[in-house]
Amino acid sequence: MSELIQISLGSAAPRRPEWLKVRIPSGENYFELKQILRGQALHTVCESARCPNVAECWSHRTATFMILGELCTRRCGFCAVPKGLPRGQMDGNEPVRVAQAAAQMGLKYVVVTSVDRDDLPDGGASIFAETIRALREEIQGCKVEVLIPDFRGSDSALATVVRARPDVLNHNIETVPRLYRVARRGSRYERSLRLLRHARELDPSIPTKSGLMVGLGETWEELLAVLDDLARAGVEIVTIGQYLRPSREQLPVARFYTPQEFAALRWEGMRLGLRHVESGPLVRSSYHAHEQAASVAH
Repeated sequence: MSELIQISLGSAAPRRPEWLKVRIPSGENYFELKQILRGQALHTVCESARCPNVAECWSHRTATFMILGELCTRRCGFCAVPKGLPRGQMDGNEPVRVAQAAAQMGLKYVVVTSVDRDDLPDGGASIFAETIRALREEIQGCKVEVLIPDFRGSDSALATVVRARPDVLNHNIETVPRLYRVARRGSRYERSLRLLRHARELDPSIPTKSGLMVGLGETWEELLAVLDDLARAGVEIVTIGQYLRPSREQLPVARFYTPQEFAALRWEGMRLGLRHVESGPLVRSSYHAHEQAASVAH
């Protein structure tokens, strides 16, 4: 498991294993949710990032809202979200529309993420805070998880989100430090780790969470080092999933991990002190998010 596999855009991708199946989106709930989201002119990371779980999650009436538009100012090598320069544009009514859509969908646990908005002075932190407040005003007893960008390391932007008191604060570490240069251009491993540590310092009562992809060419030892870093940063929940290439424009898959290896990663994470590790081929940041939050409730 420690064999080093280098990323090479020209290399042949390994064949997807037979046991790795993705459902085709369909069903009454799927099309109803799609209509609600279109009616409110909202985006979801489920669609924009081509999440393999969109069929399952939408059939159970859960979705991850993606705020601050659909253009991301960074060019991560693994991500299918459209890239571009929004040029400072921001929709002040978006938080209210997210809350109204969540109410129409009958949600009690809402996950909110965003594109990176390096063009905004606060990286969009104020809109995250307003969305948390709007959801709680619209839906009694609503719990809100936010999956935030790194805000370019801004302590004040992070504090803006923390003051709004999300029920879970998530920031994905995504991959091992060695692969940041190709997989997370514009981001820094230490900056993401510092954000997670600082969030705990600002409000220890808010559980922190992070996510990790495997299959980009990392080694087993590198994965264990990242899990150890996250545990030392006070992170309570970690999700680990198989990287699946969204299209030929993104990085190729270096290899597919087996279900046994995902189980071993879960065991290693728990051994290192993480309170909840969700590890499996199709696990993504918001997969079973409400169950994860309940497992670490203070």
